[in-house]
Amino acid sequence: MLGACMRLPPLYALRAFEVAARHGSFTSAARVLCITQSAVSRHVKGLEEHLGCALFARHGPRLALTEAGEQFARELARGFATLENACAAIAGQRDQLRLKAPSTLTLRWLLPALEAFHAADGRHRVQLTSVWMDVDQVDFRSEPFDCAVLLGRGDFPADWQAVRLFDEWLVPVCAPALLGEGEWDAARLARQPLIHPSRDCRDWQRWLEHQGWSEQVPWREGKRFDTLEMGIGAAAQGYGVSVADLALVAEDLRRGTLALPVPSPLRSGDSYYLVWPALGAKREMARRLGDFLVTRAPRLPGS
Repeated sequence: MLGACMRLPPLYALRAFEVAARHGSFTSAARVLCITQSAVSRHVKGLEEHLGCALFARHGPRLALTEAGEQFARELARGFATLENACAAIAGQRDQLRLKAPSTLTLRWLLPALEAFHAADGRHRVQLTSVWMDVDQVDFRSEPFDCAVLLGRGDFPADWQAVRLFDEWLVPVCAPALLGEGEWDAARLARQPLIHPSRDCRDWQRWLEHQGWSEQVPWREGKRFDTLEMGIGAAAQGYGVSVADLALVAEDLRRGTLALPVPSPLRSGDSYYLVWPALGAKREMARRLGDFLVTRAPRLPGS
């Protein structure tokens, strides 16, 4: 019978195995843990000897978890999450919420929304980290965040909670000087330089397919940028037509620094969500922030 006196394996060996299992690679685990690949291998081998069973099935350089390894990795992930939450709660950060958010959303909406939250709730503070994310994602097990704002379809892990903030509506934007007279059709758009706010051109492709213009407009051509903000900025300076999120350019449209050559927004199916671990130490704080941010969601033009 296993009891409280059972000799536990070293913590560093447990962590080495959990990271290797999550990444499916000793090399990747070594990079995350800042140790050598051979050290990870030794830790895992020692752990297998301690437990008396194989955790990985080795096929040359390829690794696959055994049935016992899969079960052990799941339990360890939960255990480390519990330890990390406990440490965060004790480390003097009880009233501080660590938030990860995409850069364009931060500049165009989140910063003033957080200022309003701090003014309304003087007890809790949000420590914001704004980062570039080509595909919005967060790993609460390995990244130092309590919550995150992500663009997605709501299909998050079962052990997360989420609040939908607002929907994404894609629409072409350009400088007012480029607008000209009369309505724009596919042929007129095809004569303008396209600006892509992502390298894979996915937003233009989606909007043009919805419009029925994907065969008439060469959407694979044009200038490509890393962020929505850079695409919007290039369009405002007259370098072409970009795709933007209607909610995030609403103020530019009101001020007249941007215009809509084809005022036909497409709801992409994606929405911005605030997400957090369901068992996280800051889950109640995250929910309060989410409820507040919903009240500060940007208004679409004309609404």
